[in-house]
Amino acid sequence: MHTPITLIITGLIIGTVGTLIGAGGGFILVPFLLLFYTEFPPEVVTAISIAVVAVNSISGSMAYAKSGRIDYKAGLVFAVFTIPGSILGVYTVKYIPQNIFKIIFGIMLIGLSVYLFFKNKAIISNSVISSEKKGYKHTVLTDKSGTTYEYSYKQSIGSLISVVVGYISPLLGIGGGIIHVPAMVNWLKFPVHIATATSHFILAIMATVSVITHAVNGTYNNTDIVLTIVYLSLGVIPGAQLGAYFSHKIKSHTIIRALAVCLIIVGIRILFYGKH
Repeated sequence: MHTPITLIITGLIIGTVGTLIGAGGGFILVPFLLLFYTEFPPEVVTAISIAVVAVNSISGSMAYAKSGRIDYKAGLVFAVFTIPGSILGVYTVKYIPQNIFKIIFGIMLIGLSVYLFFKNKAIISNSVISSEKKGYKHTVLTDKSGTTYEYSYKQSIGSLISVVVGYISPLLGIGGGIIHVPAMVNWLKFPVHIATATSHFILAIMATVSVITHAVNGTYNNTDIVLTIVYLSLGVIPGAQLGAYFSHKIKSHTIIRALAVCLIIVGIRILFYGKH
């Protein structure tokens, strides 16, 4: 069991980095728990991670709401579609050879990270699709700083991606934002800053549903587990505010490259911890 100070500092890092790229921070926390809390079985590690991701995403979403960069219409629709994916993931995971799945998915994430790292300038310069094109939602959003974002996205594709994200989250113990953000930017043509803020909002809803499910199942009925979550959360809450603040100061291509690096971390984590 780590000291409270160590857990708070870890939470601060998770909150800052996770909110900055709209990923929740589970990709940092899961490897940390696997390395230093070997007494916790994988299902407990996942439950702790989702709880901390929920706290992080709620805190970060409050900060992003103040900035005016959350697309609530898209966020609510996509969040609803993550829920059936999450339920499906919980009920089918025992029938899937997880080690094989994690190896394939880890390689896929590393490949995606390389693509994002070298193609991020092209991604950011996406043109706006006409609002008259069938199946596309056209949005004009002005944030609190006065910056106007105009973009169009295909809601059906976004909903399908959300089902997949919801399904993958319980399998890997991550919030899902690390997949949602590049998908929203690359395939749905969201501006990077809108994608990170909206992804955090989606994650807040999805992770909260997962926490409630774990609580009902009694996963948190252990003092050590609860204390670990509390101490991590004490760092995550201010960290999320810092991440949202710095997201206003950092250029879009830098955020995408940071996300690419984080995807490599997740991919390596899955490959090396696929046999737990």
